[in-house]
Amino acid sequence: MSGLLTRIGRSRKSTEKKDKVRDVKKRAFLINACKFVIDQKYEPIKPIGKGAYGVVCSAKDSTTETKVAIKKITDAFEDLVDAKRILREAKLLQHFDHENVVSLCDMMNPPLEEPFNDVYMVLELMDTDMERIICSNNDLTDHHVQYFIYQLLRGLKYIHSGKVIHRDLKPGNLLLNADCDLKICDFGLARGVKDDVDLTKYVVTRWYRAPELLCSCIDYTAAIDVWSCGCILAELLGRKPLWPGQDYIEQIDMIISNVGSPTDEDLESISNVRANAYLKKLPKKKKMPWEKTFPKANPQAIDLLDKMLLFDPKKRITVEDALRHPYLEELALPETETKCHTQFDFSFEDDLHTKEDIQDHMWEEIFKSRPFLREVKQKMQSAGTLGKGYPKKKKKTEKKDDTEKITKGIHSTRLGSK
Repeated sequence: MSGLLTRIGRSRKSTEKKDKVRDVKKRAFLINACKFVIDQKYEPIKPIGKGAYGVVCSAKDSTTETKVAIKKITDAFEDLVDAKRILREAKLLQHFDHENVVSLCDMMNPPLEEPFNDVYMVLELMDTDMERIICSNNDLTDHHVQYFIYQLLRGLKYIHSGKVIHRDLKPGNLLLNADCDLKICDFGLARGVKDDVDLTKYVVTRWYRAPELLCSCIDYTAAIDVWSCGCILAELLGRKPLWPGQDYIEQIDMIISNVGSPTDEDLESISNVRANAYLKKLPKKKKMPWEKTFPKANPQAIDLLDKMLLFDPKKRITVEDALRHPYLEELALPETETKCHTQFDFSFEDDLHTKEDIQDHMWEEIFKSRPFLREVKQKMQSAGTLGKGYPKKKKKTEKKDDTEKITKGIHSTRLGSK
């Protein structure tokens, strides 16, 4: 395992996209009844995921012989809130460059003859995610848990140094490969550290929400990600979610049953007046020792868990201090715990008022991967042919047959259950 750690912190700059004209021929196929129209160089393999925001398939880049994951978001601009989320993730992934953050390999444009409705993101391919590992019958040793948490914290140090809070950390957003390498994904809900936008209704799956988020406080900090990390650590130790509350009230009750009632000092962190008053009226409960919940766990893991899951975010352990915790000292390689080179600027969202605004920004992200398209797009725009359909051809049979052949080959592949 220590041999694996020497690779972490290595830049991917050596494999970055080069500004060169690429073959823009397209191929069409179906994945779970969803039509993909992508570059000819990407050879589809199989479907690997489906969610509210898109369908994902694995593919091989025939120019490099590497495997990738292609995510298609259909009708990406229909809902402005969702469209902003998709654009935000694309911009953040273009900005980040870290071994513990999933890499964006390519932003692919749909055919220029068609309306710009769909978004294609090409990501590095991973084998699975932590949620599936936790729910599986695979053995999870203390060394596995240490390695996963160390990588998660290292990724968080990098993200937070860019003045970004992830806000949606959970096992399903932590990708893994066969070597147990971990990469954080899904940055659609990320915000700036100093943002005061009230988006708490959308932030984080409830089970991993910090108390200040459950209480709808808008002045939260990066400590909310540390709380989520603590919930993930507990889930690795117990092989099930720590607090699977069905609603906000039950979630708060379950948390207090474990960590004990907040003190008056702790309640100063709850700026929401109504939530503060509610918490003060609850029956007092004593803290339950974590050793009772996880009797077989490493005592050092219990100590780190306790420091991560403190009610008051000001008392919660920081990412930097967590990386230096004795539980992780055998893995610690401070020279690989890199910081983000520049802070991410969220101010672009101030200019996103219409569907067209978001589409224009999305084109700019695509041009970063394939700059030659800017000129092609401008020429078609000037000619009035951009998004206006395909020119009529005399011979269409051969192209139709090719598409149907690919479609049949892929459509027969079924997406496996989680």
